[in-house]
Amino acid sequence: MAGSAPEEAKPVEPALFSVPQDQLGRLQVVPVRKRTWTVTIQTTGTVDWDADHTTQAITQVNGPISRILVDLGSPVKAGDPLLFVASPDVANAISAYRKARNRETLTKRIVDRMKELLDHGSVALKDVESSEADYNDAMTDVQNSLQALTIFGIDKAEIDRADKQGTAIGTELAVRAPIGGTVVQKLVSPGQLIQAGSTVCFMLSDVSTAWVQGHIFDRDLPDVQVGAAVEETNPASGRLFHGTVGYVGAFVDPATRTTPIRIVTRNPEGLLKKDMFVEAVIHTSGSKSLPAVPVSAVLRDDKNEPIVYVQAQPGKFAQRSVTIGAQQDGMIAIPSGLREGENVLADGSLFLQFANSIQ
Repeated sequence: MAGSAPEEAKPVEPALFSVPQDQLGRLQVVPVRKRTWTVTIQTTGTVDWDADHTTQAITQVNGPISRILVDLGSPVKAGDPLLFVASPDVANAISAYRKARNRETLTKRIVDRMKELLDHGSVALKDVESSEADYNDAMTDVQNSLQALTIFGIDKAEIDRADKQGTAIGTELAVRAPIGGTVVQKLVSPGQLIQAGSTVCFMLSDVSTAWVQGHIFDRDLPDVQVGAAVEETNPASGRLFHGTVGYVGAFVDPATRTTPIRIVTRNPEGLLKKDMFVEAVIHTSGSKSLPAVPVSAVLRDDKNEPIVYVQAQPGKFAQRSVTIGAQQDGMIAIPSGLREGENVLADGSLFLQFANSIQ
């Protein structure tokens, strides 16, 4: 009738799927129970070298490169030669050391002779003291020149050769690895003229660990603490990596409104590469109580959304959409969609979904 009040819309009842009595024995119905779950936070990040174990190899002398001994990807140990530089600086330093050693030897002989003459009353005490002062100055010059060789990275064997007067002075100086690791960047070429203290020859990194640079939204920030365990995966490889939160930023990125974090990650096989994309799950110290069901109870519909079959009556089940959370010991958390005490279909849910699809 015109003017009559419209009928209230009735909620749509979910369709029920019946299971024949002879098939019920093949199904397993379990109650929804609450469990305590560790709060996890999901984020993404990019791989970077471990800056605490990454450094540059820089030469201490000027000159052209005469030989390069390593290439990209070469494993090296601390102290290994990476390349050689032909430099007059080396010859000058060795020459200064030899002259200082010659003067030290000479002044030592003079001191010994002056002491003998003093014993015989042939010289004055002040002459002996003057010769001893000259000897002390000579020893200081030796130590200073030796320090210069050490700064250049000249090893003990080369210094021993420099002590042999009359031998040829080599002009090659090795640029050595300051740390053990892998050559991750090669920045020079043969014959290139390099400058002392400024030309970076190689970048070395210990790739057994890597840093993953991630970002955390404000709502998750209170739960993220330094030292929290993290599991990371690369979508392409599917490998699982383990790390810990090493740093939580003290600022918010104005572009993304997130706080940066650093995850120190074990990378024993070197599979994580710089700028690689990873997905990370941070395990926090917080916990919450959530409904849980066996993992086998959760299926996917034609839109790839998670669903479960809830027992409405004995032998009759309703399909229901749910949200899913973390998994643990064969159980999966259901943050929304189920209530504690409801019964869901665990084993046999695939059978019911198949039967539903052909109806």
